[in-house]
Amino acid sequence: MIPLQVHHLPPPFLISQTTPLHSLSPTSQTVKFSPKPNPFSSSPILLSNPPCKFLRAAGIQTSSLCRNEEEGTEISTELEDLSPDGVVYKKTLALVECSMFAALTGLVYFLSNSLAIEDYFGCFFSLPIVITSMRWGIATGRKTMVATTMLLLVLSGPVKALTYLLKHGLVGFTMGSLWRLGANWSLSIFLCTIVRSLGAVGYVLILSFLISENILALITINIHASLTFIFTASGIYSVPSMEAIYALFGTLVFINSGSFMFLLHLLYSVFLTRLGMKASLRLPRWLEKAI
Repeated sequence: MIPLQVHHLPPPFLISQTTPLHSLSPTSQTVKFSPKPNPFSSSPILLSNPPCKFLRAAGIQTSSLCRNEEEGTEISTELEDLSPDGVVYKKTLALVECSMFAALTGLVYFLSNSLAIEDYFGCFFSLPIVITSMRWGIATGRKTMVATTMLLLVLSGPVKALTYLLKHGLVGFTMGSLWRLGANWSLSIFLCTIVRSLGAVGYVLILSFLISENILALITINIHASLTFIFTASGIYSVPSMEAIYALFGTLVFINSGSFMFLLHLLYSVFLTRLGMKASLRLPRWLEKAI
């Protein structure tokens, strides 16, 4: 029989619970221990390089905290944009107000044409464009004018849409733009009068094309006949030229448009003042004292 040879192995290095930590050598940075605990020792403590794990966990926590801070910043930015003073909220409110004014104006204009009461509400068709231009800017007033014209194009056809654009849309856009820029009344009335006069002439030309008849020629011929009769009755035997008739016709259209725009400026100023927009208006001194 082969005798059994027993080799005495050195016991593993173990630290019991009663061993103080300050007794360990501070110069030993890494200490290797046996992965298998001694079954005869009570509750051994095995140390296995924990600082690296703690540092790695600390790095994960730091990165997660930074990520949470970035996400919180993004969320707070979105919430600020959706606040009543944010840019997104104001743009949405301007778009909703523009669409509501366009729908209301188109519906009222369509019903007034259908019921033949357009002359009673004609002075209010340019007001929504002026209000949106004063509140949200010139671009919003232009959007209101275009949206109303497109709505009338769908509801009533191209003739009513062009009529609204020439007689009311361009006038309201010009007035709202000038008031938004802070122009005085004299300049605003003069430019709006020109736009109104051109719109009236354009409206007559459209009607002339639709009925295949030159309405301007009929108007000038009637004016020429009336003046000739007046001169003959007065003892003046002279016939006015057609150039004088055209000049007289243009002057009458300009005076008519100017008086209408003056009354429209006066009406809109009082109406916007009652709406609480007096600070945005540049009114004459006599009107400020009267209001």
